[in-house]
Amino acid sequence: MTAVDTDIERRWELIRSKGPYGLLAVATLLAVATAELTPSTAERGAVAVLVAAGFALQLWWGRTSRTRPGPSTAGTVYYGVRWALGFALTWLNPFFAFYVAAGYFDAEELMPRRSLRWIGPFACAIAVSGAQAGGLPFHAPVQWAVFAGLVVVNSVMLTVVGHLTSQQEERSRARAETIAELERTNTALQQALDENAALHAQLLVQAREAGVADERRRLAAEIHDTIAQGLTGIIAQLQVVANAPDLPTARTHLDRAAALARHSLGEARRSVHNLAPVALENDGLPEALKSTVAEWGERTGVRAEFTVTGTAEQLHDELSATLLRIAQEALSNASRHARATRVGVTLSFLGDEVILDIRDDGRGFDPLTLPERTHSGGFGLAGMRARAERIAGCLTVESEPGRGTALSARVPLVRHE
Repeated sequence: MTAVDTDIERRWELIRSKGPYGLLAVATLLAVATAELTPSTAERGAVAVLVAAGFALQLWWGRTSRTRPGPSTAGTVYYGVRWALGFALTWLNPFFAFYVAAGYFDAEELMPRRSLRWIGPFACAIAVSGAQAGGLPFHAPVQWAVFAGLVVVNSVMLTVVGHLTSQQEERSRARAETIAELERTNTALQQALDENAALHAQLLVQAREAGVADERRRLAAEIHDTIAQGLTGIIAQLQVVANAPDLPTARTHLDRAAALARHSLGEARRSVHNLAPVALENDGLPEALKSTVAEWGERTGVRAEFTVTGTAEQLHDELSATLLRIAQEALSNASRHARATRVGVTLSFLGDEVILDIRDDGRGFDPLTLPERTHSGGFGLAGMRARAERIAGCLTVESEPGRGTALSARVPLVRHE
């Protein structure tokens, strides 16, 4: 119930509790002012007694209604006695019809039976109509005709007003139910908003945790692609030095080991700053791949070729770094495991995607029987596949024992901003 409805209900309660006092007082004052209507001393005495009885009745009901609120038998008795007093007073002086009219306002609140709720106001209408027709008793036939007409009019008015009141009450109940439903809906909505806020906070925590885990994997892959691969190359060169037949050969491989160390140091420093490969600092992906393939072939003694197909474009930095790292990992795997004599690297620009193919004629392997990655091993195919998938690409592997290996990384073409 709204504040407005509560205020209206409080005013109606005031009218029902205090209204009969006021109407009886007004009727008494009018009766005193029109004393000529009751010239008999006995009648005036009767009026005084009945008025006193009316006030006493109101006092009694004021106390009784506190313990018996709502429709009850006591309320019906009070209503009937009040009507009888009002009718008798109206018989003596028509202005007491004001007191009888109090029955129009509280019939539903006093009488439990629905039939009595209509009979009570109708009985009040009879007394009011008698007063309107000139006062009881009637002395001329025309008064009876007027009385009959007034009873009909008052009854119709009571019916119309009662119907409108019922509709208003029904609308008030419907409005109260709607408001209650809206309050329940608002409460449920607020709970949903609170749950959504909690879920959002949880998702943010999970996203941060996933981002940290992904960044750790990325850093691990970057370290593997820079320091680990560089150290692997240095170790290979030093092993050649250890078995070199003469000093010039040993010096050549020592120079290569020193160059690899300097390159790895640059990569490590670059990774600390922004994790982008040094080879891409000044060149695009085609030039960086060409240099990487040439250096790898010179270092390993394996024939390595690089080819670009399509119209080369300046790729996004992340895209270029990812494809270069995949190529470096594939070449590293080829030198350590494949025992290849020839490697071919092709970078293809196909309009809306870029494809990097690395093929070798090494001993090959069965892709379905790859061993699990160990702490001493590299990231291998799993790392390359994860890199490709991170930029919405994919990696496919074709290999058979004794028939070489072909890797293909296919990623969407995203131009440099």
